Amino acid sequence: MGARILDGRRVRDEILAELKPRVAALSAERRVPGLAVVLVGHNPASEIYVRSKVKACEELGIYSEQVTPGDNVTTGELLGIVEGLNQRPEIDGILIQTPLPRHVDSRAVLNSVRPDKDVDGFHPYNVGNLVAGAPGFRACTPAGIMELLRRYEIPIAGRHAVVVGRSDIVGKPMALLLLHQNATVTICHSRTPDLAAECRRADILVAAVGRPALIRADFIQPGATVIDVGMNRLDTAEAVEAVFGAGSPKLAALAKNGSVLIGDVHPVEVAERAGAYTPVPGGVGPLTIAMLMSNTVRAAECRLGVRARQTAC
Repeated sequence: MGARILDGRRVRDEILAELKPRVAALSAERRVPGLAVVLVGHNPASEIYVRSKVKACEELGIYSEQVTPGDNVTTGELLGIVEGLNQRPEIDGILIQTPLPRHVDSRAVLNSVRPDKDVDGFHPYNVGNLVAGAPGFRACTPAGIMELLRRYEIPIAGRHAVVVGRSDIVGKPMALLLLHQNATVTICHSRTPDLAAECRRADILVAAVGRPALIRADFIQPGATVIDVGMNRLDTAEAVEAVFGAGSPKLAALAKNGSVLIGDVHPVEVAERAGAYTPVPGGVGPLTIAMLMSNTVRAAECRLGVRARQTAC
């Protein structure tokens, strides 16, 4: 029996279906939830992500608005834009699409979003609530992974979880969320000696380091649950063949699209060794936008005084 595939698209669809009646109730009783996205310049990858977020809003009946200053926008101008959105009562969530241009003080801009509109979960106030286990917005990708584990009934309490990567967006919040569910957590990074040995101890292995196919078979404990957060692209035939083998159908995909999407985990070896794993694409990616929608609806419920019917704000 092969490894079980953890289908992020299925979980995304479940989450969005559960949100629809909540959006409908808000629309009937108060107003539709509102999400503003600040997209600076013309980064093709960021533009793709924003289009996906806008599409999800449209499908749920959430009002969405894009603010698109040019590449030469200053930190001060961005802070002014964010403050304007902070003051608008019909905007429940504000998302700053990163990366921002190098000359912009990204931390200052992200921290200028009001905590009750910080649907990305990046503000120090919400990070502090995460550390304390208090209610607050959680970073969307780690929160989506927790939903995936819950809905697939993957045991967490008492298990050993290893998180490879220590970013503020994924690695650190992921470790804290697992810790709050009573996992024993190890965080690994670029200076961890004998990374493979650390990973082999994991019942749950989360790879979020940004290096294609870094996690090989000898990193994976047989039967482990492997969560692949990586989104990398291979753009040469040699690189594709090194992972998928000569004559792989992925070569045709490379010729058609110019690149092949791959995670941080070797896609062939994980399927042979893990007990369950998330594919790339179709695993973690769809969950990030689903949790952004969930955070936006929650923000609207809190601001409009109906959240008590759900859970604490």
